[in-house]
Amino acid sequence: MKNSIIVLVILFLFSCNSKSKEDKANEDEIVSSNELYTYKGKSYEVAENPLKEAYFGEQHLHTAASMDAFIAGTRLTPDDAYRFAQGEEVLVNGKPHTINRPLDWAAVTDHGEFLGETYTLMNEGTPGYDSEAAVSMREAQDLQTALTVYKKYVLDALAGGNAHPDFWQGYDAVKSQWQKNIEATEKNYKPGTFTTIHAYEWSSAPNTANLHRNVFFRDTNLPDMPFSSNEGPSPQELWDWMIAQEKNGVKVFCNPHNSNESKGMLFPEVAMNDKPIDKSYAETRQHFERNLEMMQTKGNSEVVPDFWPNDEFADFENAVSLQKYNGRVFERHNFVRYGLTRGVKYYEELGTNPFKYGFVGGTDSHNAVMSNVEEWNYVGHHGMADETADGRSKNEQDGEMYNRDMNPGGLTGVWAITNTREAIWDGMHKRESFATSGPRIKVRFFAGKGYKSSYGSYEEMVQDGYDKGVPMGQNYVGQESPDFMVWAIKDPIAPNLGRVQIIKGWVENGEMKDTIYNVAASDGRLQADGSVPPIDAPVDLKTGDFNKEKGDPELMAIWKDPNFDPNQNAYYYVRVIQLPTARYSLWDEIRNPDVHYPEDTKRVIQERAWASPIWIEPSK
Repeated sequence: MKNSIIVLVILFLFSCNSKSKEDKANEDEIVSSNELYTYKGKSYEVAENPLKEAYFGEQHLHTAASMDAFIAGTRLTPDDAYRFAQGEEVLVNGKPHTINRPLDWAAVTDHGEFLGETYTLMNEGTPGYDSEAAVSMREAQDLQTALTVYKKYVLDALAGGNAHPDFWQGYDAVKSQWQKNIEATEKNYKPGTFTTIHAYEWSSAPNTANLHRNVFFRDTNLPDMPFSSNEGPSPQELWDWMIAQEKNGVKVFCNPHNSNESKGMLFPEVAMNDKPIDKSYAETRQHFERNLEMMQTKGNSEVVPDFWPNDEFADFENAVSLQKYNGRVFERHNFVRYGLTRGVKYYEELGTNPFKYGFVGGTDSHNAVMSNVEEWNYVGHHGMADETADGRSKNEQDGEMYNRDMNPGGLTGVWAITNTREAIWDGMHKRESFATSGPRIKVRFFAGKGYKSSYGSYEEMVQDGYDKGVPMGQNYVGQESPDFMVWAIKDPIAPNLGRVQIIKGWVENGEMKDTIYNVAASDGRLQADGSVPPIDAPVDLKTGDFNKEKGDPELMAIWKDPNFDPNQNAYYYVRVIQLPTARYSLWDEIRNPDVHYPEDTKRVIQERAWASPIWIEPSK
């Protein structure tokens, strides 16, 4: 890893408890207020914070209204999923289960391709309910039977470009199930307390490459049915549909899924219609596609050691067994850091960056368990395939990977002024979002001029961040090297933080490059040359307990790029590394003495967070 001298690093802990009650009350009065918010005739008192708060939620989740989830045994509805997200108990694989901490917001993203089928499957008496195919889906009693049905009616159908089995009753059935999803989303919306977002998944898989997108709507001005890959399998066709929706006043954007399964097609050199990537393509893609899914149950898509061998944290939930199925062999083109840098190069070539993405995380759970991401609380995400510890250690996720290579998934944090549908949607749209691998780490990232070396309070720091610069997800404009302000705080129930890094990508003489800078480290470990000695904070392999003594609960830095070039196209994003914790595989072995994962399965991991990039785009 290339490291450089750190120009300025400040580590500090904000000590709010030392302030008087009067001072604290005055601060709260300054930064927040309660506003009356009216939704569908009902009034809600909603707290607004102009400095914004991090709201954690789920942006990728399937229920029984996704046919692949239904076949695997899921019977929880969108309404059940939203209730689970708010802390209610539901039956998962026949056993009661709850999320450890309720979410702030959530979106059900059932496959648009299967909504008509699931309407038939879940509503007795509908035409096609008793067809042979429908019965086989509804009555699969064991994993092997379910896998056979799944392959026949889902995988093979999607690969062939036609996802409809013979009992499909047409677009009226699609509209009926879409309406049920809408009703559940509306029923569970509680502005200021719990936000639901209307959404679905467009699930194109050309040649088994995962090009799926989650589509999000800002309000209740919605299409009468989703546009699926059955109607158009290329992203350009999805964007054309979104253009038509915008003309009808619909506010919509989409987030591409995990790029590690994309076979190099998510960040292409040639569009799916075999035409070159041109300025029109780049502008349309940037307009509609706002964030990349950095982490989900099928792996972390940031980097892998194969192509970034000098990144000491690249070996993290890489889901390497993906490569054993469907020709999804890893290549550099599959990963987020490549995509971001290729986007910068496209900016040089076209004047527009088609891959200008912020970051989000999700689970892609097909059990309807919203953001069930804590390692010790993991009960699988794919019905019968991984419902037991033994199944997670031995079974394969047919057509995908080994179950033991899966993980509980990621989480999305959105900085927003309030917990309402419009504010959460706007935060994601502006890319003022961040992904975590599960913990509720908070991270802020600004670029500007004149930031101070220390601040008396968190609120003062954030206000200065906005007043003198731009937040994550935006462009920094200026000829002078910016001050990059980074702040991160630990998940309250997790270990301390170990390190904060800034990753830079740029293009130099036509060559794509990236490097990593350590900008903050716990326990005084950051050296003058930018290196950081390792820290010994072991996990107890018998109990799963993590180290509570090492690390820092809060890290902050003001940093300048010593190699800043105002004429260079570049991006910078933040990665926060937590101290080690027990992986779910270790928890499974601790709780089930007869379960033994293969030796090459990791038992300990270092969870993390990624803040969306800030771009330097000199005028052309």
